[in-house]
Amino acid sequence: MNELVIMKNERAVTSTTNVAKNFKREHHNVMKSVEALKKDVVNFNEMFFKTTEPDSYKRERKIYLMNRDGFTLLAMGFTGKKAMEFKLKYIEAFNHMENKLSKPINNTKLLLETALKHEEKIEAIETDISYLKDTMRIDSREESIIQNKAKAVVLEALGGKKSKAYETMSRKTFSRFWGEFKRYFEVPRYGDIPKKQFSEAVEWIEEWQPDTTTRMEIKAANTQLTIVDGGSI
Repeated sequence: MNELVIMKNERAVTSTTNVAKNFKREHHNVMKSVEALKKDVVNFNEMFFKTTEPDSYKRERKIYLMNRDGFTLLAMGFTGKKAMEFKLKYIEAFNHMENKLSKPINNTKLLLETALKHEEKIEAIETDISYLKDTMRIDSREESIIQNKAKAVVLEALGGKKSKAYETMSRKTFSRFWGEFKRYFEVPRYGDIPKKQFSEAVEWIEEWQPDTTTRMEIKAANTQLTIVDGGSI
């Protein structure tokens, strides 16, 4: 029964290919019969709907879908005992499908299903946002802030640009600084810091101090400069 009539856009319809198959007629002849009705049926487009479907060779061909009234008009011209049997089967199939459409929807079930789908969408969106937060790297502005703050703290530790330590060991000190930074945040370069750790990275830089060995080397370099400037050496 359900093979004779189908649901399409919330309407019970059958197709010219379906009619041709069940009434043992050539499809092109059924199409001609439908086209012939165009001339005399004022509301033809309310009963017949032109569309396409693939044939046995997967080629798209034109067909008509029709509602109960369209089928009734078309089937008027089909005569014989066998034709009458199929007319009755189609009418029964239309009744069955339209009866299903007219039944009240279980609103509670529909609301629960809708709510569940909505919840699933929200969870998927939240998962995507969480993933982006976890994987998104800092932008160029934040890279620049980190770089400038790093330069400032290392320069201060060396005693400024005019210090002997800056002249002799700035490269070594910067290398040690970035080495510690990358080990702490487990990144290959400071530009790979996750966006969510930007504030932590800034705080780490502001709290950074050279290790004991580096501090002693800086002190020795700057003390040597002081002695030379004092004329002792």
